[in-house]
Amino acid sequence: MNQRVENFQLMAKPSGSVCNIDCSYCFYLEKEHLYPERKSHWKMDDETLENYIRQNIQSQRSDVVDIVWQGGEPTMLGIDFYRKAIALQNQYKGNKQINNYLQTNGININDEWAAFLKEHNFLVGLSIDGDRISNDAHRHTRAGKSTFDDVMKGLDALKKHKVEFNTLTVVNAENVKRPMDVYNFLKRIGSRYMQFIPLVERRANQPDENGLTLIQPDFSGQSEVTEWSAPAKEYGRFLNTIFDHWIQNDIGSVFVMNFEQTLTKLTGQASGCVINETCGRNLVIESNGDVYSCDHFVYPEHKLGNINEQEMLDLVNLPQNIEFGQQKLTNLSSDCRNCIVKPVCNGGCPKHRFLISSDGKPNKNYFCDGYFIHLSHAFPVMHRILKLLHEKASYSKMKKLIKKEFYQAR
Repeated sequence: MNQRVENFQLMAKPSGSVCNIDCSYCFYLEKEHLYPERKSHWKMDDETLENYIRQNIQSQRSDVVDIVWQGGEPTMLGIDFYRKAIALQNQYKGNKQINNYLQTNGININDEWAAFLKEHNFLVGLSIDGDRISNDAHRHTRAGKSTFDDVMKGLDALKKHKVEFNTLTVVNAENVKRPMDVYNFLKRIGSRYMQFIPLVERRANQPDENGLTLIQPDFSGQSEVTEWSAPAKEYGRFLNTIFDHWIQNDIGSVFVMNFEQTLTKLTGQASGCVINETCGRNLVIESNGDVYSCDHFVYPEHKLGNINEQEMLDLVNLPQNIEFGQQKLTNLSSDCRNCIVKPVCNGGCPKHRFLISSDGKPNKNYFCDGYFIHLSHAFPVMHRILKLLHEKASYSKMKKLIKKEFYQAR
Protein backbone atom coordinates (compact mmCIF):
# COMPACT_ATOMS: atom_id res chain seq x y z
CA MET A 1 0.00 0.00 0.00
CA ASN A 2 1.36 3.44 -0.90
CA GLN A 3 2.39 5.65 2.00
CA ARG A 4 0.22 8.71 2.45
CA VAL A 5 1.74 11.85 0.91
CA GLU A 6 2.28 14.59 3.47
CA ASN A 7 5.05 16.68 1.93
CA PHE A 8 4.03 18.59 -1.15
CA GLN A 9 3.97 22.07 -2.64
CA LEU A 10 0.76 23.91 -3.42
CA MET A 11 1.40 26.88 -5.68
CA ALA A 12 -1.29 29.57 -5.61
CA LYS A 13 -2.55 31.54 -8.60
CA PRO A 14 -4.54 34.21 -6.74
CA SER A 15 -5.33 36.09 -9.95
CA GLY A 16 -5.82 32.93 -11.98
CA SER A 17 -4.83 33.60 -15.58
CA VAL A 18 -5.43 37.36 -15.31
CA CYS A 19 -2.27 39.28 -16.15
CA ASN A 20 -1.20 42.84 -16.95
CA ILE A 21 0.91 41.85 -19.96
CA ASP A 22 0.29 39.66 -22.98
CA CYS A 23 3.18 37.28 -23.59
CA SER A 24 2.73 35.67 -26.98
CA TYR A 25 3.95 32.31 -25.67
CA CYS A 26 1.96 32.22 -22.42
CA PHE A 27 0.18 28.89 -22.01
CA TYR A 28 -1.88 30.19 -19.09
CA LEU A 29 -3.70 33.19 -20.53
CA GLU A 30 -6.17 31.04 -22.43
CA LYS A 31 -7.19 29.26 -19.19
CA GLU A 32 -9.73 32.07 -18.88
CA HIS A 33 -11.93 29.90 -21.12
CA LEU A 34 -12.20 27.40 -18.25
CA TYR A 35 -13.48 30.14 -15.92
CA PRO A 36 -15.67 32.56 -17.86
CA GLU A 37 -16.79 34.20 -14.59
CA ARG A 38 -13.23 35.50 -14.25
CA LYS A 39 -14.13 38.64 -16.15
CA SER A 40 -15.91 39.92 -13.04
CA HIS A 41 -14.70 37.59 -10.24
CA TRP A 42 -11.01 36.89 -10.84
CA LYS A 43 -9.51 37.60 -7.42
CA MET A 44 -9.02 34.95 -4.75
CA ASP A 45 -11.62 35.74 -2.07
CA ASP A 46 -11.05 35.83 1.70
CA GLU A 47 -12.50 32.37 2.34
CA THR A 48 -10.29 30.72 -0.27
CA LEU A 49 -7.24 32.63 0.93
CA GLU A 50 -7.76 31.50 4.51
CA ASN A 51 -8.37 27.89 3.51
CA TYR A 52 -5.25 27.94 1.34
CA ILE A 53 -3.05 29.30 4.12
CA ARG A 54 -4.53 27.19 6.91
CA GLN A 55 -4.57 23.91 5.05
CA ASN A 56 -1.19 24.42 3.44
CA ILE A 57 0.41 24.97 6.84
CA GLN A 58 -1.50 22.29 8.73
CA SER A 59 -1.10 19.64 6.02
CA GLN A 60 2.69 19.81 5.82
CA ARG A 61 4.76 17.46 7.94
CA SER A 62 7.82 19.68 7.55
CA ASP A 63 8.59 22.49 9.97
CA VAL A 64 9.27 24.75 6.99
CA VAL A 65 6.34 25.62 4.71
CA ASP A 66 6.77 27.36 1.36
CA ILE A 67 3.95 29.62 0.21
CA VAL A 68 4.29 30.22 -3.53
CA TRP A 69 2.41 33.01 -5.30
CA GLN A 70 2.28 32.94 -9.09
CA GLY A 71 -0.08 33.94 -11.88
CA GLY A 72 -1.23 35.38 -14.17
CA GLU A 73 0.38 38.27 -12.35
CA PRO A 74 0.03 37.99 -8.55
CA THR A 75 0.80 41.65 -7.83
CA MET A 76 -2.53 42.55 -9.44
CA LEU A 77 -4.17 41.55 -6.15
CA GLY A 78 -2.54 44.55 -4.44
CA ILE A 79 -0.44 44.75 -1.28
CA ASP A 80 -3.44 44.55 1.09
CA PHE A 81 -4.18 41.03 -0.15
CA TYR A 82 -0.72 39.91 0.91
CA ARG A 83 -1.02 41.74 4.23
CA LYS A 84 -4.05 39.51 4.88
CA ALA A 85 -2.01 36.49 3.80
CA ILE A 86 0.80 37.36 6.24
CA ALA A 87 -1.70 37.86 9.07
CA LEU A 88 -3.24 34.45 8.35
CA GLN A 89 0.19 32.83 8.24
CA ASN A 90 0.98 34.28 11.65
CA GLN A 91 -2.38 33.03 12.93
CA TYR A 92 -1.88 29.42 11.83
CA LYS A 93 1.88 28.84 11.69
CA GLY A 94 2.45 27.74 15.27
CA ASN A 95 6.15 26.84 15.51
CA LYS A 96 6.58 26.42 11.76
CA GLN A 97 8.70 28.67 9.59
CA ILE A 98 6.89 30.21 6.62
CA ASN A 99 8.74 31.22 3.45
CA ASN A 100 6.95 33.35 0.86
CA TYR A 101 7.87 33.26 -2.82
CA LEU A 102 6.42 35.69 -5.37
CA GLN A 103 6.86 35.12 -9.11
CA THR A 104 6.27 38.38 -10.96
CA ASN A 105 6.92 40.17 -14.24
CA GLY A 106 8.05 43.12 -12.10
CA ILE A 107 5.96 45.79 -13.80
CA ASN A 108 3.90 46.71 -10.73
CA ILE A 109 6.86 46.68 -8.36
CA ASN A 110 7.53 50.13 -6.89
CA ASP A 111 8.99 51.44 -3.62
CA GLU A 112 5.88 50.52 -1.63
CA TRP A 113 5.83 46.98 -2.97
CA ALA A 114 9.56 46.52 -2.52
CA ALA A 115 9.48 47.79 1.08
CA PHE A 116 6.65 45.36 1.89
CA LEU A 117 8.44 42.42 0.25
CA LYS A 118 11.64 43.22 2.16
CA GLU A 119 9.82 43.62 5.48
CA HIS A 120 8.29 40.15 5.15
CA ASN A 121 11.34 38.45 3.61
CA PHE A 122 9.72 37.47 0.31
CA LEU A 123 11.98 35.82 -2.24
CA VAL A 124 11.02 37.33 -5.58
CA GLY A 125 11.30 35.46 -8.85
CA LEU A 126 11.56 37.94 -11.70
CA SER A 127 10.38 36.71 -15.09
CA ILE A 128 12.71 38.11 -17.73
CA ASP A 129 13.96 36.52 -20.94
CA GLY A 130 17.22 38.42 -21.27
CA ASP A 131 18.19 41.84 -22.61
CA ARG A 132 15.81 44.16 -24.42
CA ILE A 133 16.05 42.18 -27.67
CA SER A 134 15.22 38.84 -26.08
CA ASN A 135 12.71 40.07 -23.53
CA ASP A 136 10.68 42.06 -26.03
CA ALA A 137 10.54 39.23 -28.56
CA HIS A 138 7.51 37.78 -26.76
CA ARG A 139 6.86 39.68 -23.51
CA HIS A 140 4.62 42.55 -24.64
CA THR A 141 2.06 44.88 -23.08
CA ARG A 142 -1.61 44.40 -23.93
CA ALA A 143 -1.06 47.07 -26.59
CA GLY A 144 1.83 45.09 -28.07
CA LYS A 145 4.54 47.43 -26.78
CA SER A 146 7.83 46.79 -24.98
CA THR A 147 7.77 45.78 -21.31
CA PHE A 148 11.54 45.99 -20.81
CA ASP A 149 11.86 49.46 -19.27
CA ASP A 150 9.02 48.83 -16.84
CA VAL A 151 10.58 45.53 -15.75
CA MET A 152 13.91 47.29 -15.16
CA LYS A 153 12.18 49.94 -13.02
CA GLY A 154 10.65 47.17 -10.93
CA LEU A 155 14.04 45.50 -10.58
CA ASP A 156 15.62 48.80 -9.52
CA ALA A 157 13.04 49.07 -6.73
CA LEU A 158 13.81 45.53 -5.56
CA LYS A 159 17.54 46.26 -5.52
CA LYS A 160 17.07 49.62 -3.78
CA HIS A 161 15.23 47.91 -0.93
CA LYS A 162 17.62 44.92 -0.94
CA VAL A 163 14.88 42.41 -1.74
CA GLU A 164 16.32 38.98 -2.50
CA PHE A 165 15.49 37.97 -6.07
CA ASN A 166 16.24 35.38 -8.69
CA THR A 167 15.44 35.27 -12.39
CA LEU A 168 13.29 32.92 -14.45
CA THR A 169 14.03 32.89 -18.15
CA VAL A 170 11.83 31.11 -20.68
CA VAL A 171 14.09 29.70 -23.38
CA ASN A 172 12.26 30.19 -26.66
CA ALA A 173 12.95 30.28 -30.38
CA GLU A 174 14.60 33.72 -30.16
CA ASN A 175 16.84 33.74 -27.09
CA VAL A 176 17.94 30.11 -27.54
CA LYS A 177 20.24 31.51 -30.25
CA ARG A 178 21.90 33.97 -27.84
CA PRO A 179 22.99 32.02 -24.74
CA MET A 180 25.89 34.21 -23.62
CA ASP A 181 24.04 37.44 -24.34
CA VAL A 182 21.25 36.20 -22.07
CA TYR A 183 23.55 34.88 -19.35
CA ASN A 184 25.81 37.93 -19.25
CA PHE A 185 22.84 40.27 -19.15
CA LEU A 186 21.33 38.40 -16.19
CA LYS A 187 24.67 38.64 -14.38
CA ARG A 188 24.90 42.38 -15.11
CA ILE A 189 21.51 43.07 -13.54
CA GLY A 190 22.56 41.23 -10.40
CA SER A 191 20.95 37.84 -10.78
CA ARG A 192 22.85 35.22 -8.82
CA TYR A 193 20.26 32.47 -9.15
CA MET A 194 18.95 31.73 -12.64
CA GLN A 195 16.41 29.32 -14.06
CA PHE A 196 16.27 28.47 -17.75
CA ILE A 197 12.91 26.90 -18.57
CA PRO A 198 12.57 25.41 -22.07
CA LEU A 199 9.46 26.31 -24.01
CA VAL A 200 7.44 24.07 -26.27
CA GLU A 201 3.73 24.27 -26.95
CA ARG A 202 1.56 22.54 -29.51
CA ARG A 203 -1.38 24.33 -31.02
CA ALA A 204 -4.45 22.40 -32.16
CA ASN A 205 -5.92 23.24 -35.55
CA GLN A 206 -9.31 23.60 -33.86
CA PRO A 207 -10.12 24.70 -30.27
CA ASP A 208 -11.48 21.98 -27.98
CA GLU A 209 -14.88 22.08 -26.28
CA ASN A 210 -13.42 24.37 -23.59
CA GLY A 211 -12.02 26.82 -26.14
CA LEU A 212 -8.40 25.78 -25.54
CA THR A 213 -5.95 25.53 -28.44
CA LEU A 214 -2.69 24.90 -26.55
CA ILE A 215 -2.87 21.19 -25.91
CA GLN A 216 -1.67 18.54 -23.48
CA PRO A 217 0.53 15.56 -24.44
CA ASP A 218 -2.18 12.95 -25.04
CA PHE A 219 -3.96 15.08 -27.66
CA SER A 220 -4.33 12.97 -30.82
CA GLY A 221 -5.86 15.46 -33.25
CA GLN A 222 -4.11 17.64 -35.80
CA SER A 223 -1.66 20.08 -34.26
CA GLU A 224 1.67 21.79 -34.81
CA VAL A 225 4.52 22.95 -32.62
CA THR A 226 4.24 26.71 -32.13
CA GLU A 227 6.71 29.02 -33.83
CA TRP A 228 7.96 30.36 -30.49
CA SER A 229 9.02 26.93 -29.20
CA ALA A 230 12.75 26.31 -28.72
CA PRO A 231 14.22 23.64 -31.03
CA ALA A 232 15.37 20.72 -28.88
CA LYS A 233 18.97 20.46 -30.08
CA GLU A 234 19.42 24.22 -29.89
CA TYR A 235 18.25 24.11 -26.28
CA GLY A 236 20.92 21.51 -25.50
CA ARG A 237 23.59 23.68 -27.11
CA PHE A 238 22.23 26.74 -25.25
CA LEU A 239 22.76 24.95 -21.92
CA ASN A 240 26.20 23.70 -22.91
CA THR A 241 27.43 27.16 -23.87
CA ILE A 242 26.33 28.61 -20.54
CA PHE A 243 27.55 25.56 -18.63
CA ASP A 244 31.07 25.75 -20.07
CA HIS A 245 31.35 29.41 -19.09
CA TRP A 246 29.71 28.94 -15.68
CA ILE A 247 31.81 25.97 -14.64
CA GLN A 248 35.07 27.79 -15.45
CA ASN A 249 34.16 31.22 -14.10
CA ASP A 250 31.08 31.40 -11.90
CA ILE A 251 30.49 28.17 -9.97
CA GLY A 252 30.04 29.08 -6.32
CA SER A 253 29.01 32.68 -7.03
CA VAL A 254 26.21 32.20 -9.58
CA PHE A 255 23.68 29.40 -9.15
CA VAL A 256 21.98 27.98 -12.21
CA MET A 257 19.00 25.82 -11.25
CA ASN A 258 19.38 23.54 -14.27
CA PHE A 259 22.94 22.60 -13.31
CA GLU A 260 22.45 22.57 -9.54
CA GLN A 261 19.50 20.18 -9.80
CA THR A 262 21.48 17.84 -12.05
CA LEU A 263 24.36 17.81 -9.59
CA THR A 264 21.92 17.01 -6.79
CA LYS A 265 20.39 14.17 -8.82
CA LEU A 266 23.84 12.72 -9.54
CA THR A 267 24.35 12.32 -5.78
CA GLY A 268 21.26 10.10 -5.67
CA GLN A 269 19.01 12.63 -3.96
CA ALA A 270 15.57 13.82 -5.01
CA SER A 271 15.70 16.96 -7.09
CA GLY A 272 13.34 19.13 -9.17
CA CYS A 273 10.08 17.58 -10.31
CA VAL A 274 11.11 17.76 -13.99
CA ILE A 275 13.99 15.32 -13.48
CA ASN A 276 12.60 13.18 -10.66
CA GLU A 277 11.26 9.69 -11.41
CA THR A 278 7.69 10.62 -10.47
CA CYS A 279 5.68 13.79 -9.93
CA GLY A 280 2.34 14.74 -8.41
CA ARG A 281 3.64 16.68 -5.41
CA ASN A 282 3.73 20.11 -7.03
CA LEU A 283 0.09 21.07 -7.25
CA VAL A 284 -1.62 24.31 -8.14
CA ILE A 285 -4.64 26.10 -6.69
CA GLU A 286 -6.70 28.42 -8.85
CA SER A 287 -8.16 31.67 -7.50
CA ASN A 288 -11.55 30.05 -6.80
CA GLY A 289 -9.98 27.18 -4.83
CA ASP A 290 -9.89 24.52 -7.57
CA VAL A 291 -6.87 22.26 -7.19
CA TYR A 292 -5.05 20.57 -10.10
CA SER A 293 -2.26 18.01 -10.15
CA CYS A 294 0.18 20.36 -11.89
CA ASP A 295 0.52 23.90 -13.18
CA HIS A 296 1.01 22.48 -16.69
CA PHE A 297 -2.08 20.27 -16.51
CA VAL A 298 -4.83 22.74 -15.69
CA TYR A 299 -7.40 20.87 -17.77
CA PRO A 300 -10.80 19.64 -16.56
CA GLU A 301 -9.69 15.99 -16.43
CA HIS A 302 -6.86 16.85 -14.02
CA LYS A 303 -8.96 18.80 -11.53
CA LEU A 304 -8.84 17.12 -8.11
CA GLY A 305 -11.43 19.17 -6.26
CA ASN A 306 -11.84 22.45 -4.42
CA ILE A 307 -10.07 23.49 -1.24
CA ASN A 308 -13.24 25.18 0.05
CA GLU A 309 -15.06 21.84 -0.05
CA GLN A 310 -12.35 19.25 0.66
CA GLU A 311 -9.22 19.01 2.78
CA MET A 312 -5.93 19.48 0.98
CA LEU A 313 -4.37 16.26 2.24
CA ASP A 314 -7.32 14.31 0.90
CA LEU A 315 -6.94 15.94 -2.52
CA VAL A 316 -3.19 15.29 -2.68
CA ASN A 317 -3.77 11.63 -1.82
CA LEU A 318 -6.61 10.99 -4.25
CA PRO A 319 -5.91 7.91 -6.43
CA GLN A 320 -6.26 10.23 -9.42
CA ASN A 321 -3.31 12.35 -8.26
CA ILE A 322 -1.20 9.38 -7.19
CA GLU A 323 -1.76 7.81 -10.61
CA PHE A 324 -0.88 11.11 -12.30
CA GLY A 325 2.47 11.16 -10.49
CA GLN A 326 3.24 7.51 -11.22
CA GLN A 327 2.47 7.85 -14.93
CA LYS A 328 5.68 9.78 -15.35
CA LEU A 329 7.52 6.56 -14.51
CA THR A 330 5.19 4.02 -16.10
CA ASN A 331 4.83 5.95 -19.36
CA LEU A 332 8.55 6.35 -19.93
CA SER A 333 9.43 5.94 -23.60
CA SER A 334 11.34 2.87 -24.79
CA ASP A 335 14.11 5.21 -26.00
CA CYS A 336 14.47 6.65 -22.49
CA ARG A 337 14.75 3.25 -20.83
CA ASN A 338 17.94 2.48 -22.76
CA CYS A 339 19.46 5.97 -22.59
CA ILE A 340 22.66 6.66 -20.65
CA VAL A 341 21.32 9.97 -19.26
CA LYS A 342 18.01 8.47 -18.10
CA PRO A 343 19.08 8.22 -14.42
CA VAL A 344 19.16 12.02 -14.29
CA CYS A 345 16.73 13.07 -17.01
CA ASN A 346 13.99 10.49 -16.27
CA GLY A 347 12.19 11.42 -19.45
CA GLY A 348 11.68 15.07 -18.51
CA CYS A 349 8.33 16.76 -17.93
CA PRO A 350 5.30 14.67 -19.01
CA LYS A 351 3.87 17.78 -20.66
CA HIS A 352 6.63 17.58 -23.26
CA ARG A 353 6.19 13.89 -24.09
CA PHE A 354 4.46 13.78 -27.44
CA LEU A 355 7.03 12.67 -30.03
CA ILE A 356 6.84 9.15 -31.45
CA SER A 357 9.34 6.83 -29.77
CA SER A 358 11.05 3.89 -31.50
CA ASP A 359 8.26 1.51 -30.42
CA GLY A 360 5.62 3.71 -32.06
CA LYS A 361 4.15 5.25 -28.90
CA PRO A 362 3.71 9.05 -28.65
CA ASN A 363 5.57 9.36 -25.34
CA LYS A 364 9.05 10.59 -26.21
CA ASN A 365 10.04 13.98 -24.82
CA TYR A 366 10.28 16.79 -27.36
CA PHE A 367 13.52 17.93 -25.68
CA CYS A 368 15.06 14.44 -25.59
CA ASP A 369 17.82 15.24 -28.08
CA GLY A 370 18.58 18.48 -26.28
CA TYR A 371 18.82 16.79 -22.88
CA PHE A 372 21.17 14.18 -24.34
CA ILE A 373 23.38 16.82 -25.97
CA HIS A 374 23.64 18.71 -22.70
CA LEU A 375 23.88 15.92 -20.14
CA SER A 376 26.34 13.75 -22.07
CA HIS A 377 28.51 16.86 -22.40
CA ALA A 378 28.21 17.92 -18.76
CA PHE A 379 28.36 14.57 -16.95
CA PRO A 380 32.18 14.08 -16.96
CA VAL A 381 32.71 17.60 -15.61
CA MET A 382 29.93 17.25 -13.04
CA HIS A 383 31.34 13.98 -11.72
CA ARG A 384 34.68 15.68 -11.28
CA ILE A 385 33.02 18.60 -9.48
CA LEU A 386 31.26 16.24 -7.08
CA LYS A 387 34.54 14.56 -6.28
CA LEU A 388 36.17 17.92 -5.61
CA LEU A 389 33.23 18.97 -3.41
CA HIS A 390 33.64 15.73 -1.44
CA GLU A 391 37.32 16.64 -0.99
CA LYS A 392 36.20 20.08 0.24
CA ALA A 393 38.15 21.85 -2.49
CA SER A 394 37.60 25.60 -2.77
CA TYR A 395 35.65 26.97 -5.72
CA SER A 396 38.74 28.79 -6.97
CA LYS A 397 40.67 25.51 -7.00
CA MET A 398 37.77 23.75 -8.73
CA LYS A 399 37.66 26.32 -11.51
CA LYS A 400 41.39 26.07 -12.15
CA LEU A 401 41.38 22.27 -12.20
CA ILE A 402 38.26 22.02 -14.37
CA LYS A 403 39.66 24.52 -16.87
CA LYS A 404 42.96 22.64 -17.06
CA GLU A 405 41.51 19.11 -17.20
CA PHE A 406 38.52 19.64 -19.51
CA TYR A 407 38.93 22.84 -21.49
CA GLN A 408 42.57 23.74 -22.09
CA ALA A 409 43.18 20.30 -23.61
CA ARG A 410 40.43 20.83 -26.21
